[in-house]
Amino acid sequence: MSEIVIEQRIRASPATVYAYLTNADLWQRWQGVDATLDARVGGIFSMLMRNGMNARGEFVELVPERRVVFTWGWVDQPSIPVGSTTVEIELRPDGADTLLVLTHRGVPDDEIAEHRLGWAHYLPRLALVASGQDAGEDAGPASQPAEPAGA
Repeated sequence: MSEIVIEQRIRASPATVYAYLTNADLWQRWQGVDATLDARVGGIFSMLMRNGMNARGEFVELVPERRVVFTWGWVDQPSIPVGSTTVEIELRPDGADTLLVLTHRGVPDDEIAEHRLGWAHYLPRLALVASGQDAGEDAGPASQPAEPAGA
């Protein structure tokens, strides 16, 4: 098991970024086509990707404007079952900006590259929408399987 650490500078306040991490409607602007977020300790985290994959877990820790921690795994994917990994997001104020530091722990070694690619694709989209820009339609990371036929 390994971890992924990625930093992303965002031209928005920690309060604004925190909202994009805890509100389902805002989350969908940067990742996924549907989301259910019950942003309280023990509350559900569920996000449906365009390719039909569903990430699910629960919120473990929430510190407004500073920190969001949730478990993460894929429904129907035995290599990373629901809730089997942990995503920790730190929000560090830096002037008018926020430095977001994402640490994804417990990722199987053979899944590191794909998950790093995913976060590297989605965090810049978060930076765009949190700063008031339109991230456009999400085609997903380059390695993401094509959308299921008939979707």
